[in-house]
Amino acid sequence: MLNFADDKLCVMKKAIFLAVIVILFSVMTVPIGCTDKKPKPVDTLASDSLIPDTSSIDSTQNLIESTPMPKAADELFDDFVFNFAANRKLQRERIVFPLPVYRNGKLEKKVPETSWKMEHFFMHQQYYTLIFDSPRQMGVVKDTTIDHVVVEKNFFRKKLVQQFLFNRINGKWMMTSMNYKPTFQNKNADFLRFYDRFSRDSAFQVRSMADEVEFTAPDPNDDFSSISGVMMPQQWPDFKPGLIPKNIIYNVIYGQTYTETNRKVFVIRGIANGLEIELTFRKIGKHWKLVKFNS
Repeated sequence: MLNFADDKLCVMKKAIFLAVIVILFSVMTVPIGCTDKKPKPVDTLASDSLIPDTSSIDSTQNLIESTPMPKAADELFDDFVFNFAANRKLQRERIVFPLPVYRNGKLEKKVPETSWKMEHFFMHQQYYTLIFDSPRQMGVVKDTTIDHVVVEKNFFRKKLVQQFLFNRINGKWMMTSMNYKPTFQNKNADFLRFYDRFSRDSAFQVRSMADEVEFTAPDPNDDFSSISGVMMPQQWPDFKPGLIPKNIIYNVIYGQTYTETNRKVFVIRGIANGLEIELTFRKIGKHWKLVKFNS
């Protein structure tokens, strides 16, 4: 049985490993370069010298693939999925091929391993989201007994949800199927429809404030402190979080059940960067209102 010191050391090792994976992945995905300037005519004989050198990207990918995932990563889905999204070799090993793909509940096709393209999930944007009916559900993220998780990719403009279904089989997390369905069939459809507009319409954000909103935010005069209080809707532009995800979000469902509740807790969680934003909404009458946020 681990004592407190051993347990703390284990947590530190996992955090360091995750940070290394994120850094390596970030280096691998840095754009080689782009510009708004029109391209100049190029001597075709010299064009080979302008082909981007991808050797460093390949080396980084090889380094990630040669870094073994800690056995303990299969205990928590969070630890597993970060490795799964960054490691091409591991990803292929942890998918049940041929992978069934469903659309509106009907089997559409089965994807063989030879046709699979690497899925990086939320690694590019460096954050993902969580939706809970209440703060009590938030503890499910650290529940090691969970054996079924769904990662949802929500395309707001297309009104489409792509689901990646994972099951823990013989102690190992495996992706077992994919499913596409319209947003209106999602159990959070009403809230997601509201959030889509909230995320991209600043005037609508102000109209979607409760008369008084509790908040905790960074202190603009002290980088190491925060301030708490109550703000009025018109103060939202001054205190709003720096990130309100829009267009596409990756939402992770750890087995929590959703009901037709009048409250939603929307969490934006960063990957090894300390980002944590929590927005609490209540449905008052027919309208969702922001009643509390921490950033």
